[in-house]
Amino acid sequence: MSKKSRTKRGKRGRRRKNKKTPRNNKTPPPYLPPEAEEGNIEYKLKLVNPTQYRFEHLATQLKWRLQEGRGEAVYQIGVEDNGLLVGLTDADMKASLKTLRRMAEKVGADITLLREREVDYDSDRNCRKIAEVLVRKVPDDQQFLDLRVAVLGNVDSGKSTLLGVLTQGELDNGRGRARLNLFRHLHEIQTGRTSSISFEILGFNSKGEVVNYSESRTAEEICESSSKMITFIDLAGHHKYLKTTIFGLTSYCPDFAMLVVSANTGIAGTTREHLGLAMALKVPIFIVVSKVDLCARGTVERTVRQLERVLKQPGCNKVPLLVSSPDDAVTAAQQFTQSSSITPIFTLSSVSGESLELLKVFLNILPPLSNSKEQEELMQQLTEFQVDEIYSVPDVGTVVGGTLYSGVCREGERLVVGPTDEGRFLRLKVGSIQRNRSACRVLRAGQAATLALGNFDRSLLRKGMVMVSPKMNPTICCQFEAAIVLLFHAKTFRRGSQVTVHVGNVRQTATVECLHGKEELRTGERAVVRFRFIKHPEYLRLGHATERVRPP
Repeated sequence: MSKKSRTKRGKRGRRRKNKKTPRNNKTPPPYLPPEAEEGNIEYKLKLVNPTQYRFEHLATQLKWRLQEGRGEAVYQIGVEDNGLLVGLTDADMKASLKTLRRMAEKVGADITLLREREVDYDSDRNCRKIAEVLVRKVPDDQQFLDLRVAVLGNVDSGKSTLLGVLTQGELDNGRGRARLNLFRHLHEIQTGRTSSISFEILGFNSKGEVVNYSESRTAEEICESSSKMITFIDLAGHHKYLKTTIFGLTSYCPDFAMLVVSANTGIAGTTREHLGLAMALKVPIFIVVSKVDLCARGTVERTVRQLERVLKQPGCNKVPLLVSSPDDAVTAAQQFTQSSSITPIFTLSSVSGESLELLKVFLNILPPLSNSKEQEELMQQLTEFQVDEIYSVPDVGTVVGGTLYSGVCREGERLVVGPTDEGRFLRLKVGSIQRNRSACRVLRAGQAATLALGNFDRSLLRKGMVMVSPKMNPTICCQFEAAIVLLFHAKTFRRGSQVTVHVGNVRQTATVECLHGKEELRTGERAVVRFRFIKHPEYLRLGHATERVRPP
């Protein structure tokens, strides 16, 4: 046989051997991370015909996982405790899912099959599958899981339109009809630009189905039907409203941030600044590229590449993850909270509805950042409620809106509010409580709500105050020290400079009293700085991690 013919046959043989490679590339890795004792993720090899004793044990275990996930748990079926993906036959998988459904019914929950994947390492073996199942509690007594998502992005990137489509259940007409329900002021309707902070809700029931304002539902009906609620905080994109946007990011304590980028304009205007703000405040961020119906596929890909370059830069150090299928959306939701570097990217249209379902799948599965233990620890502390909004409501009186930072607040509870301009705290009584526009008897740490204060004089209240338990004996300060990083300043930052300081819900102009160890600061430098408030004292917590300083 000639050398030439042997070479040809060798190439053909190699080609035959590599024929199965594409198929094998689709299979998942043979291992998941080992199962953790804490958290809401449970591995089960199979759940076939358990005894009554075993079933009771499994139901108790499920209850624990649901408690850890604040009402949500993820079961990996066909996986050993060490993370080995063994897989099950069709018959065993059906029996296991049936048992899991019975377990869920016993503890008052529903199950949703997120995805099934084939495990095919040996061609001689029968096809085996692993299943990923979401278990979610049926809502009871308004204790649904509530996640807050701040919506960022440059002006005209499509933020309000996207929220209108998600919360109303109808696509946009291409001329901004979907966003009209979100605007609070006449000039916003006339210009199409958000200038204030507004809140919109999107619910998911125990089966993972969307619950929104479609079918003429009210906010109260959405709350009653939902096991999980996404509260969107719609922030302004225009540069002249940047202080309002910063206040929304620091005061409302968002769990996540959604940066909306227009596909046809790319990274423009305040996009970089909003990205920098979210990163400086350590808010996990995911990106939505909107308006893909307005431009060619090449333009969309160019915008995505531009985003990937920015995210990979040394200042960001993010790992972009483009979501193009339901499987990607499930993976993105799980990895997003496990790793601070993962940044999912969605490309969608609010007019055609392209890839809109992928964003809904992602939001449905997105787990909370804090576990039940952390929330329990906060609930054991004394009551502290941050005042972010103040209203006068006919027949109700003065109403304050904000977030309960710690403790538990009930109807009829007596608290003190302050500090006033003189530095005092005033006594008051909480009347009724509302969460997401529906009545609520008990407010727990981490939840946002509005509290009715009856005939309490509204002129004595202002944004930035706190309502705390009288047992706390709250202290106030006129000056404080903070470790700062100067992200950007056109001039030098030195003693005597005046800046607007954002600390939680506090927003006030302050004077730089001194810089420790330095005469002045330039862009990118760090220092410990002492500030003095100009107008009145404020209530600050030691070690507060959301300081943001910028020129007034």
